[in-house]
Amino acid sequence: MQLTKRLGAEMFGTFWLVLGGCGSAVLAAAFPHVGIGLAGVSLAFGLTVLTMAYAIGHISGCHLNPAVSVGLTVAGRFPARDLVPYIVAQVIGAILGAFVLSVIANGAPGFDLVASGFATNGFGEHSPGQYSMIAALVCEVVMTFFFLFVILGATDSRAPAGFAPIAIGLCLTLIHLISIPVTNTSVNPARSTGPALFVGGAALGQLWLFWVAPIVGAVIAGVVYPMLARDKR
Repeated sequence: MQLTKRLGAEMFGTFWLVLGGCGSAVLAAAFPHVGIGLAGVSLAFGLTVLTMAYAIGHISGCHLNPAVSVGLTVAGRFPARDLVPYIVAQVIGAILGAFVLSVIANGAPGFDLVASGFATNGFGEHSPGQYSMIAALVCEVVMTFFFLFVILGATDSRAPAGFAPIAIGLCLTLIHLISIPVTNTSVNPARSTGPALFVGGAALGQLWLFWVAPIVGAVIAGVVYPMLARDKR
């Protein structure tokens, strides 16, 4: 598949992830009576990945996440020459998704984008549960490690065919159920960047952690999984 088509798929896919996942958090928070809560937001993020994996997995691999692209590169599953273009496409898609979400959310009377938090990630006083920077860092590294671990395992040529999107989508749902109270869940630098650009302030000031921690977790998984899964017989 041509690189331009793969980049287009990554852009649209990441757009969908931000609009669907962050959108469920922003719009449900604006209208609490909808009542989807933590479980609903977690499921929304998982469903965005699951649906896009079936829609564009055969085009671009459906990374939708710079950390995923880095982890797959380290594991030898993705060519390094395509890494930067993929990351750029993912970040653009996330920004566009956040922009459309801001247009929709601002259609409600009295909506304050900055005051709402706009589904941004944070630590300390900007963490939903007031968790420390160290707690946030550890959480994001570990959660991203297991996300990549599941992705690498589910897409292994020896794994049951056709079920990878389900396993990956459910894994992301579980990750959100665990870590929304800690950081509002990133495990995806592009997903963090899109909303943070619209909120500014502390969301941008703390954005570094949501690039560093997911990429570190992904690199570790990219090293560990091939060592564990390699069959030397």
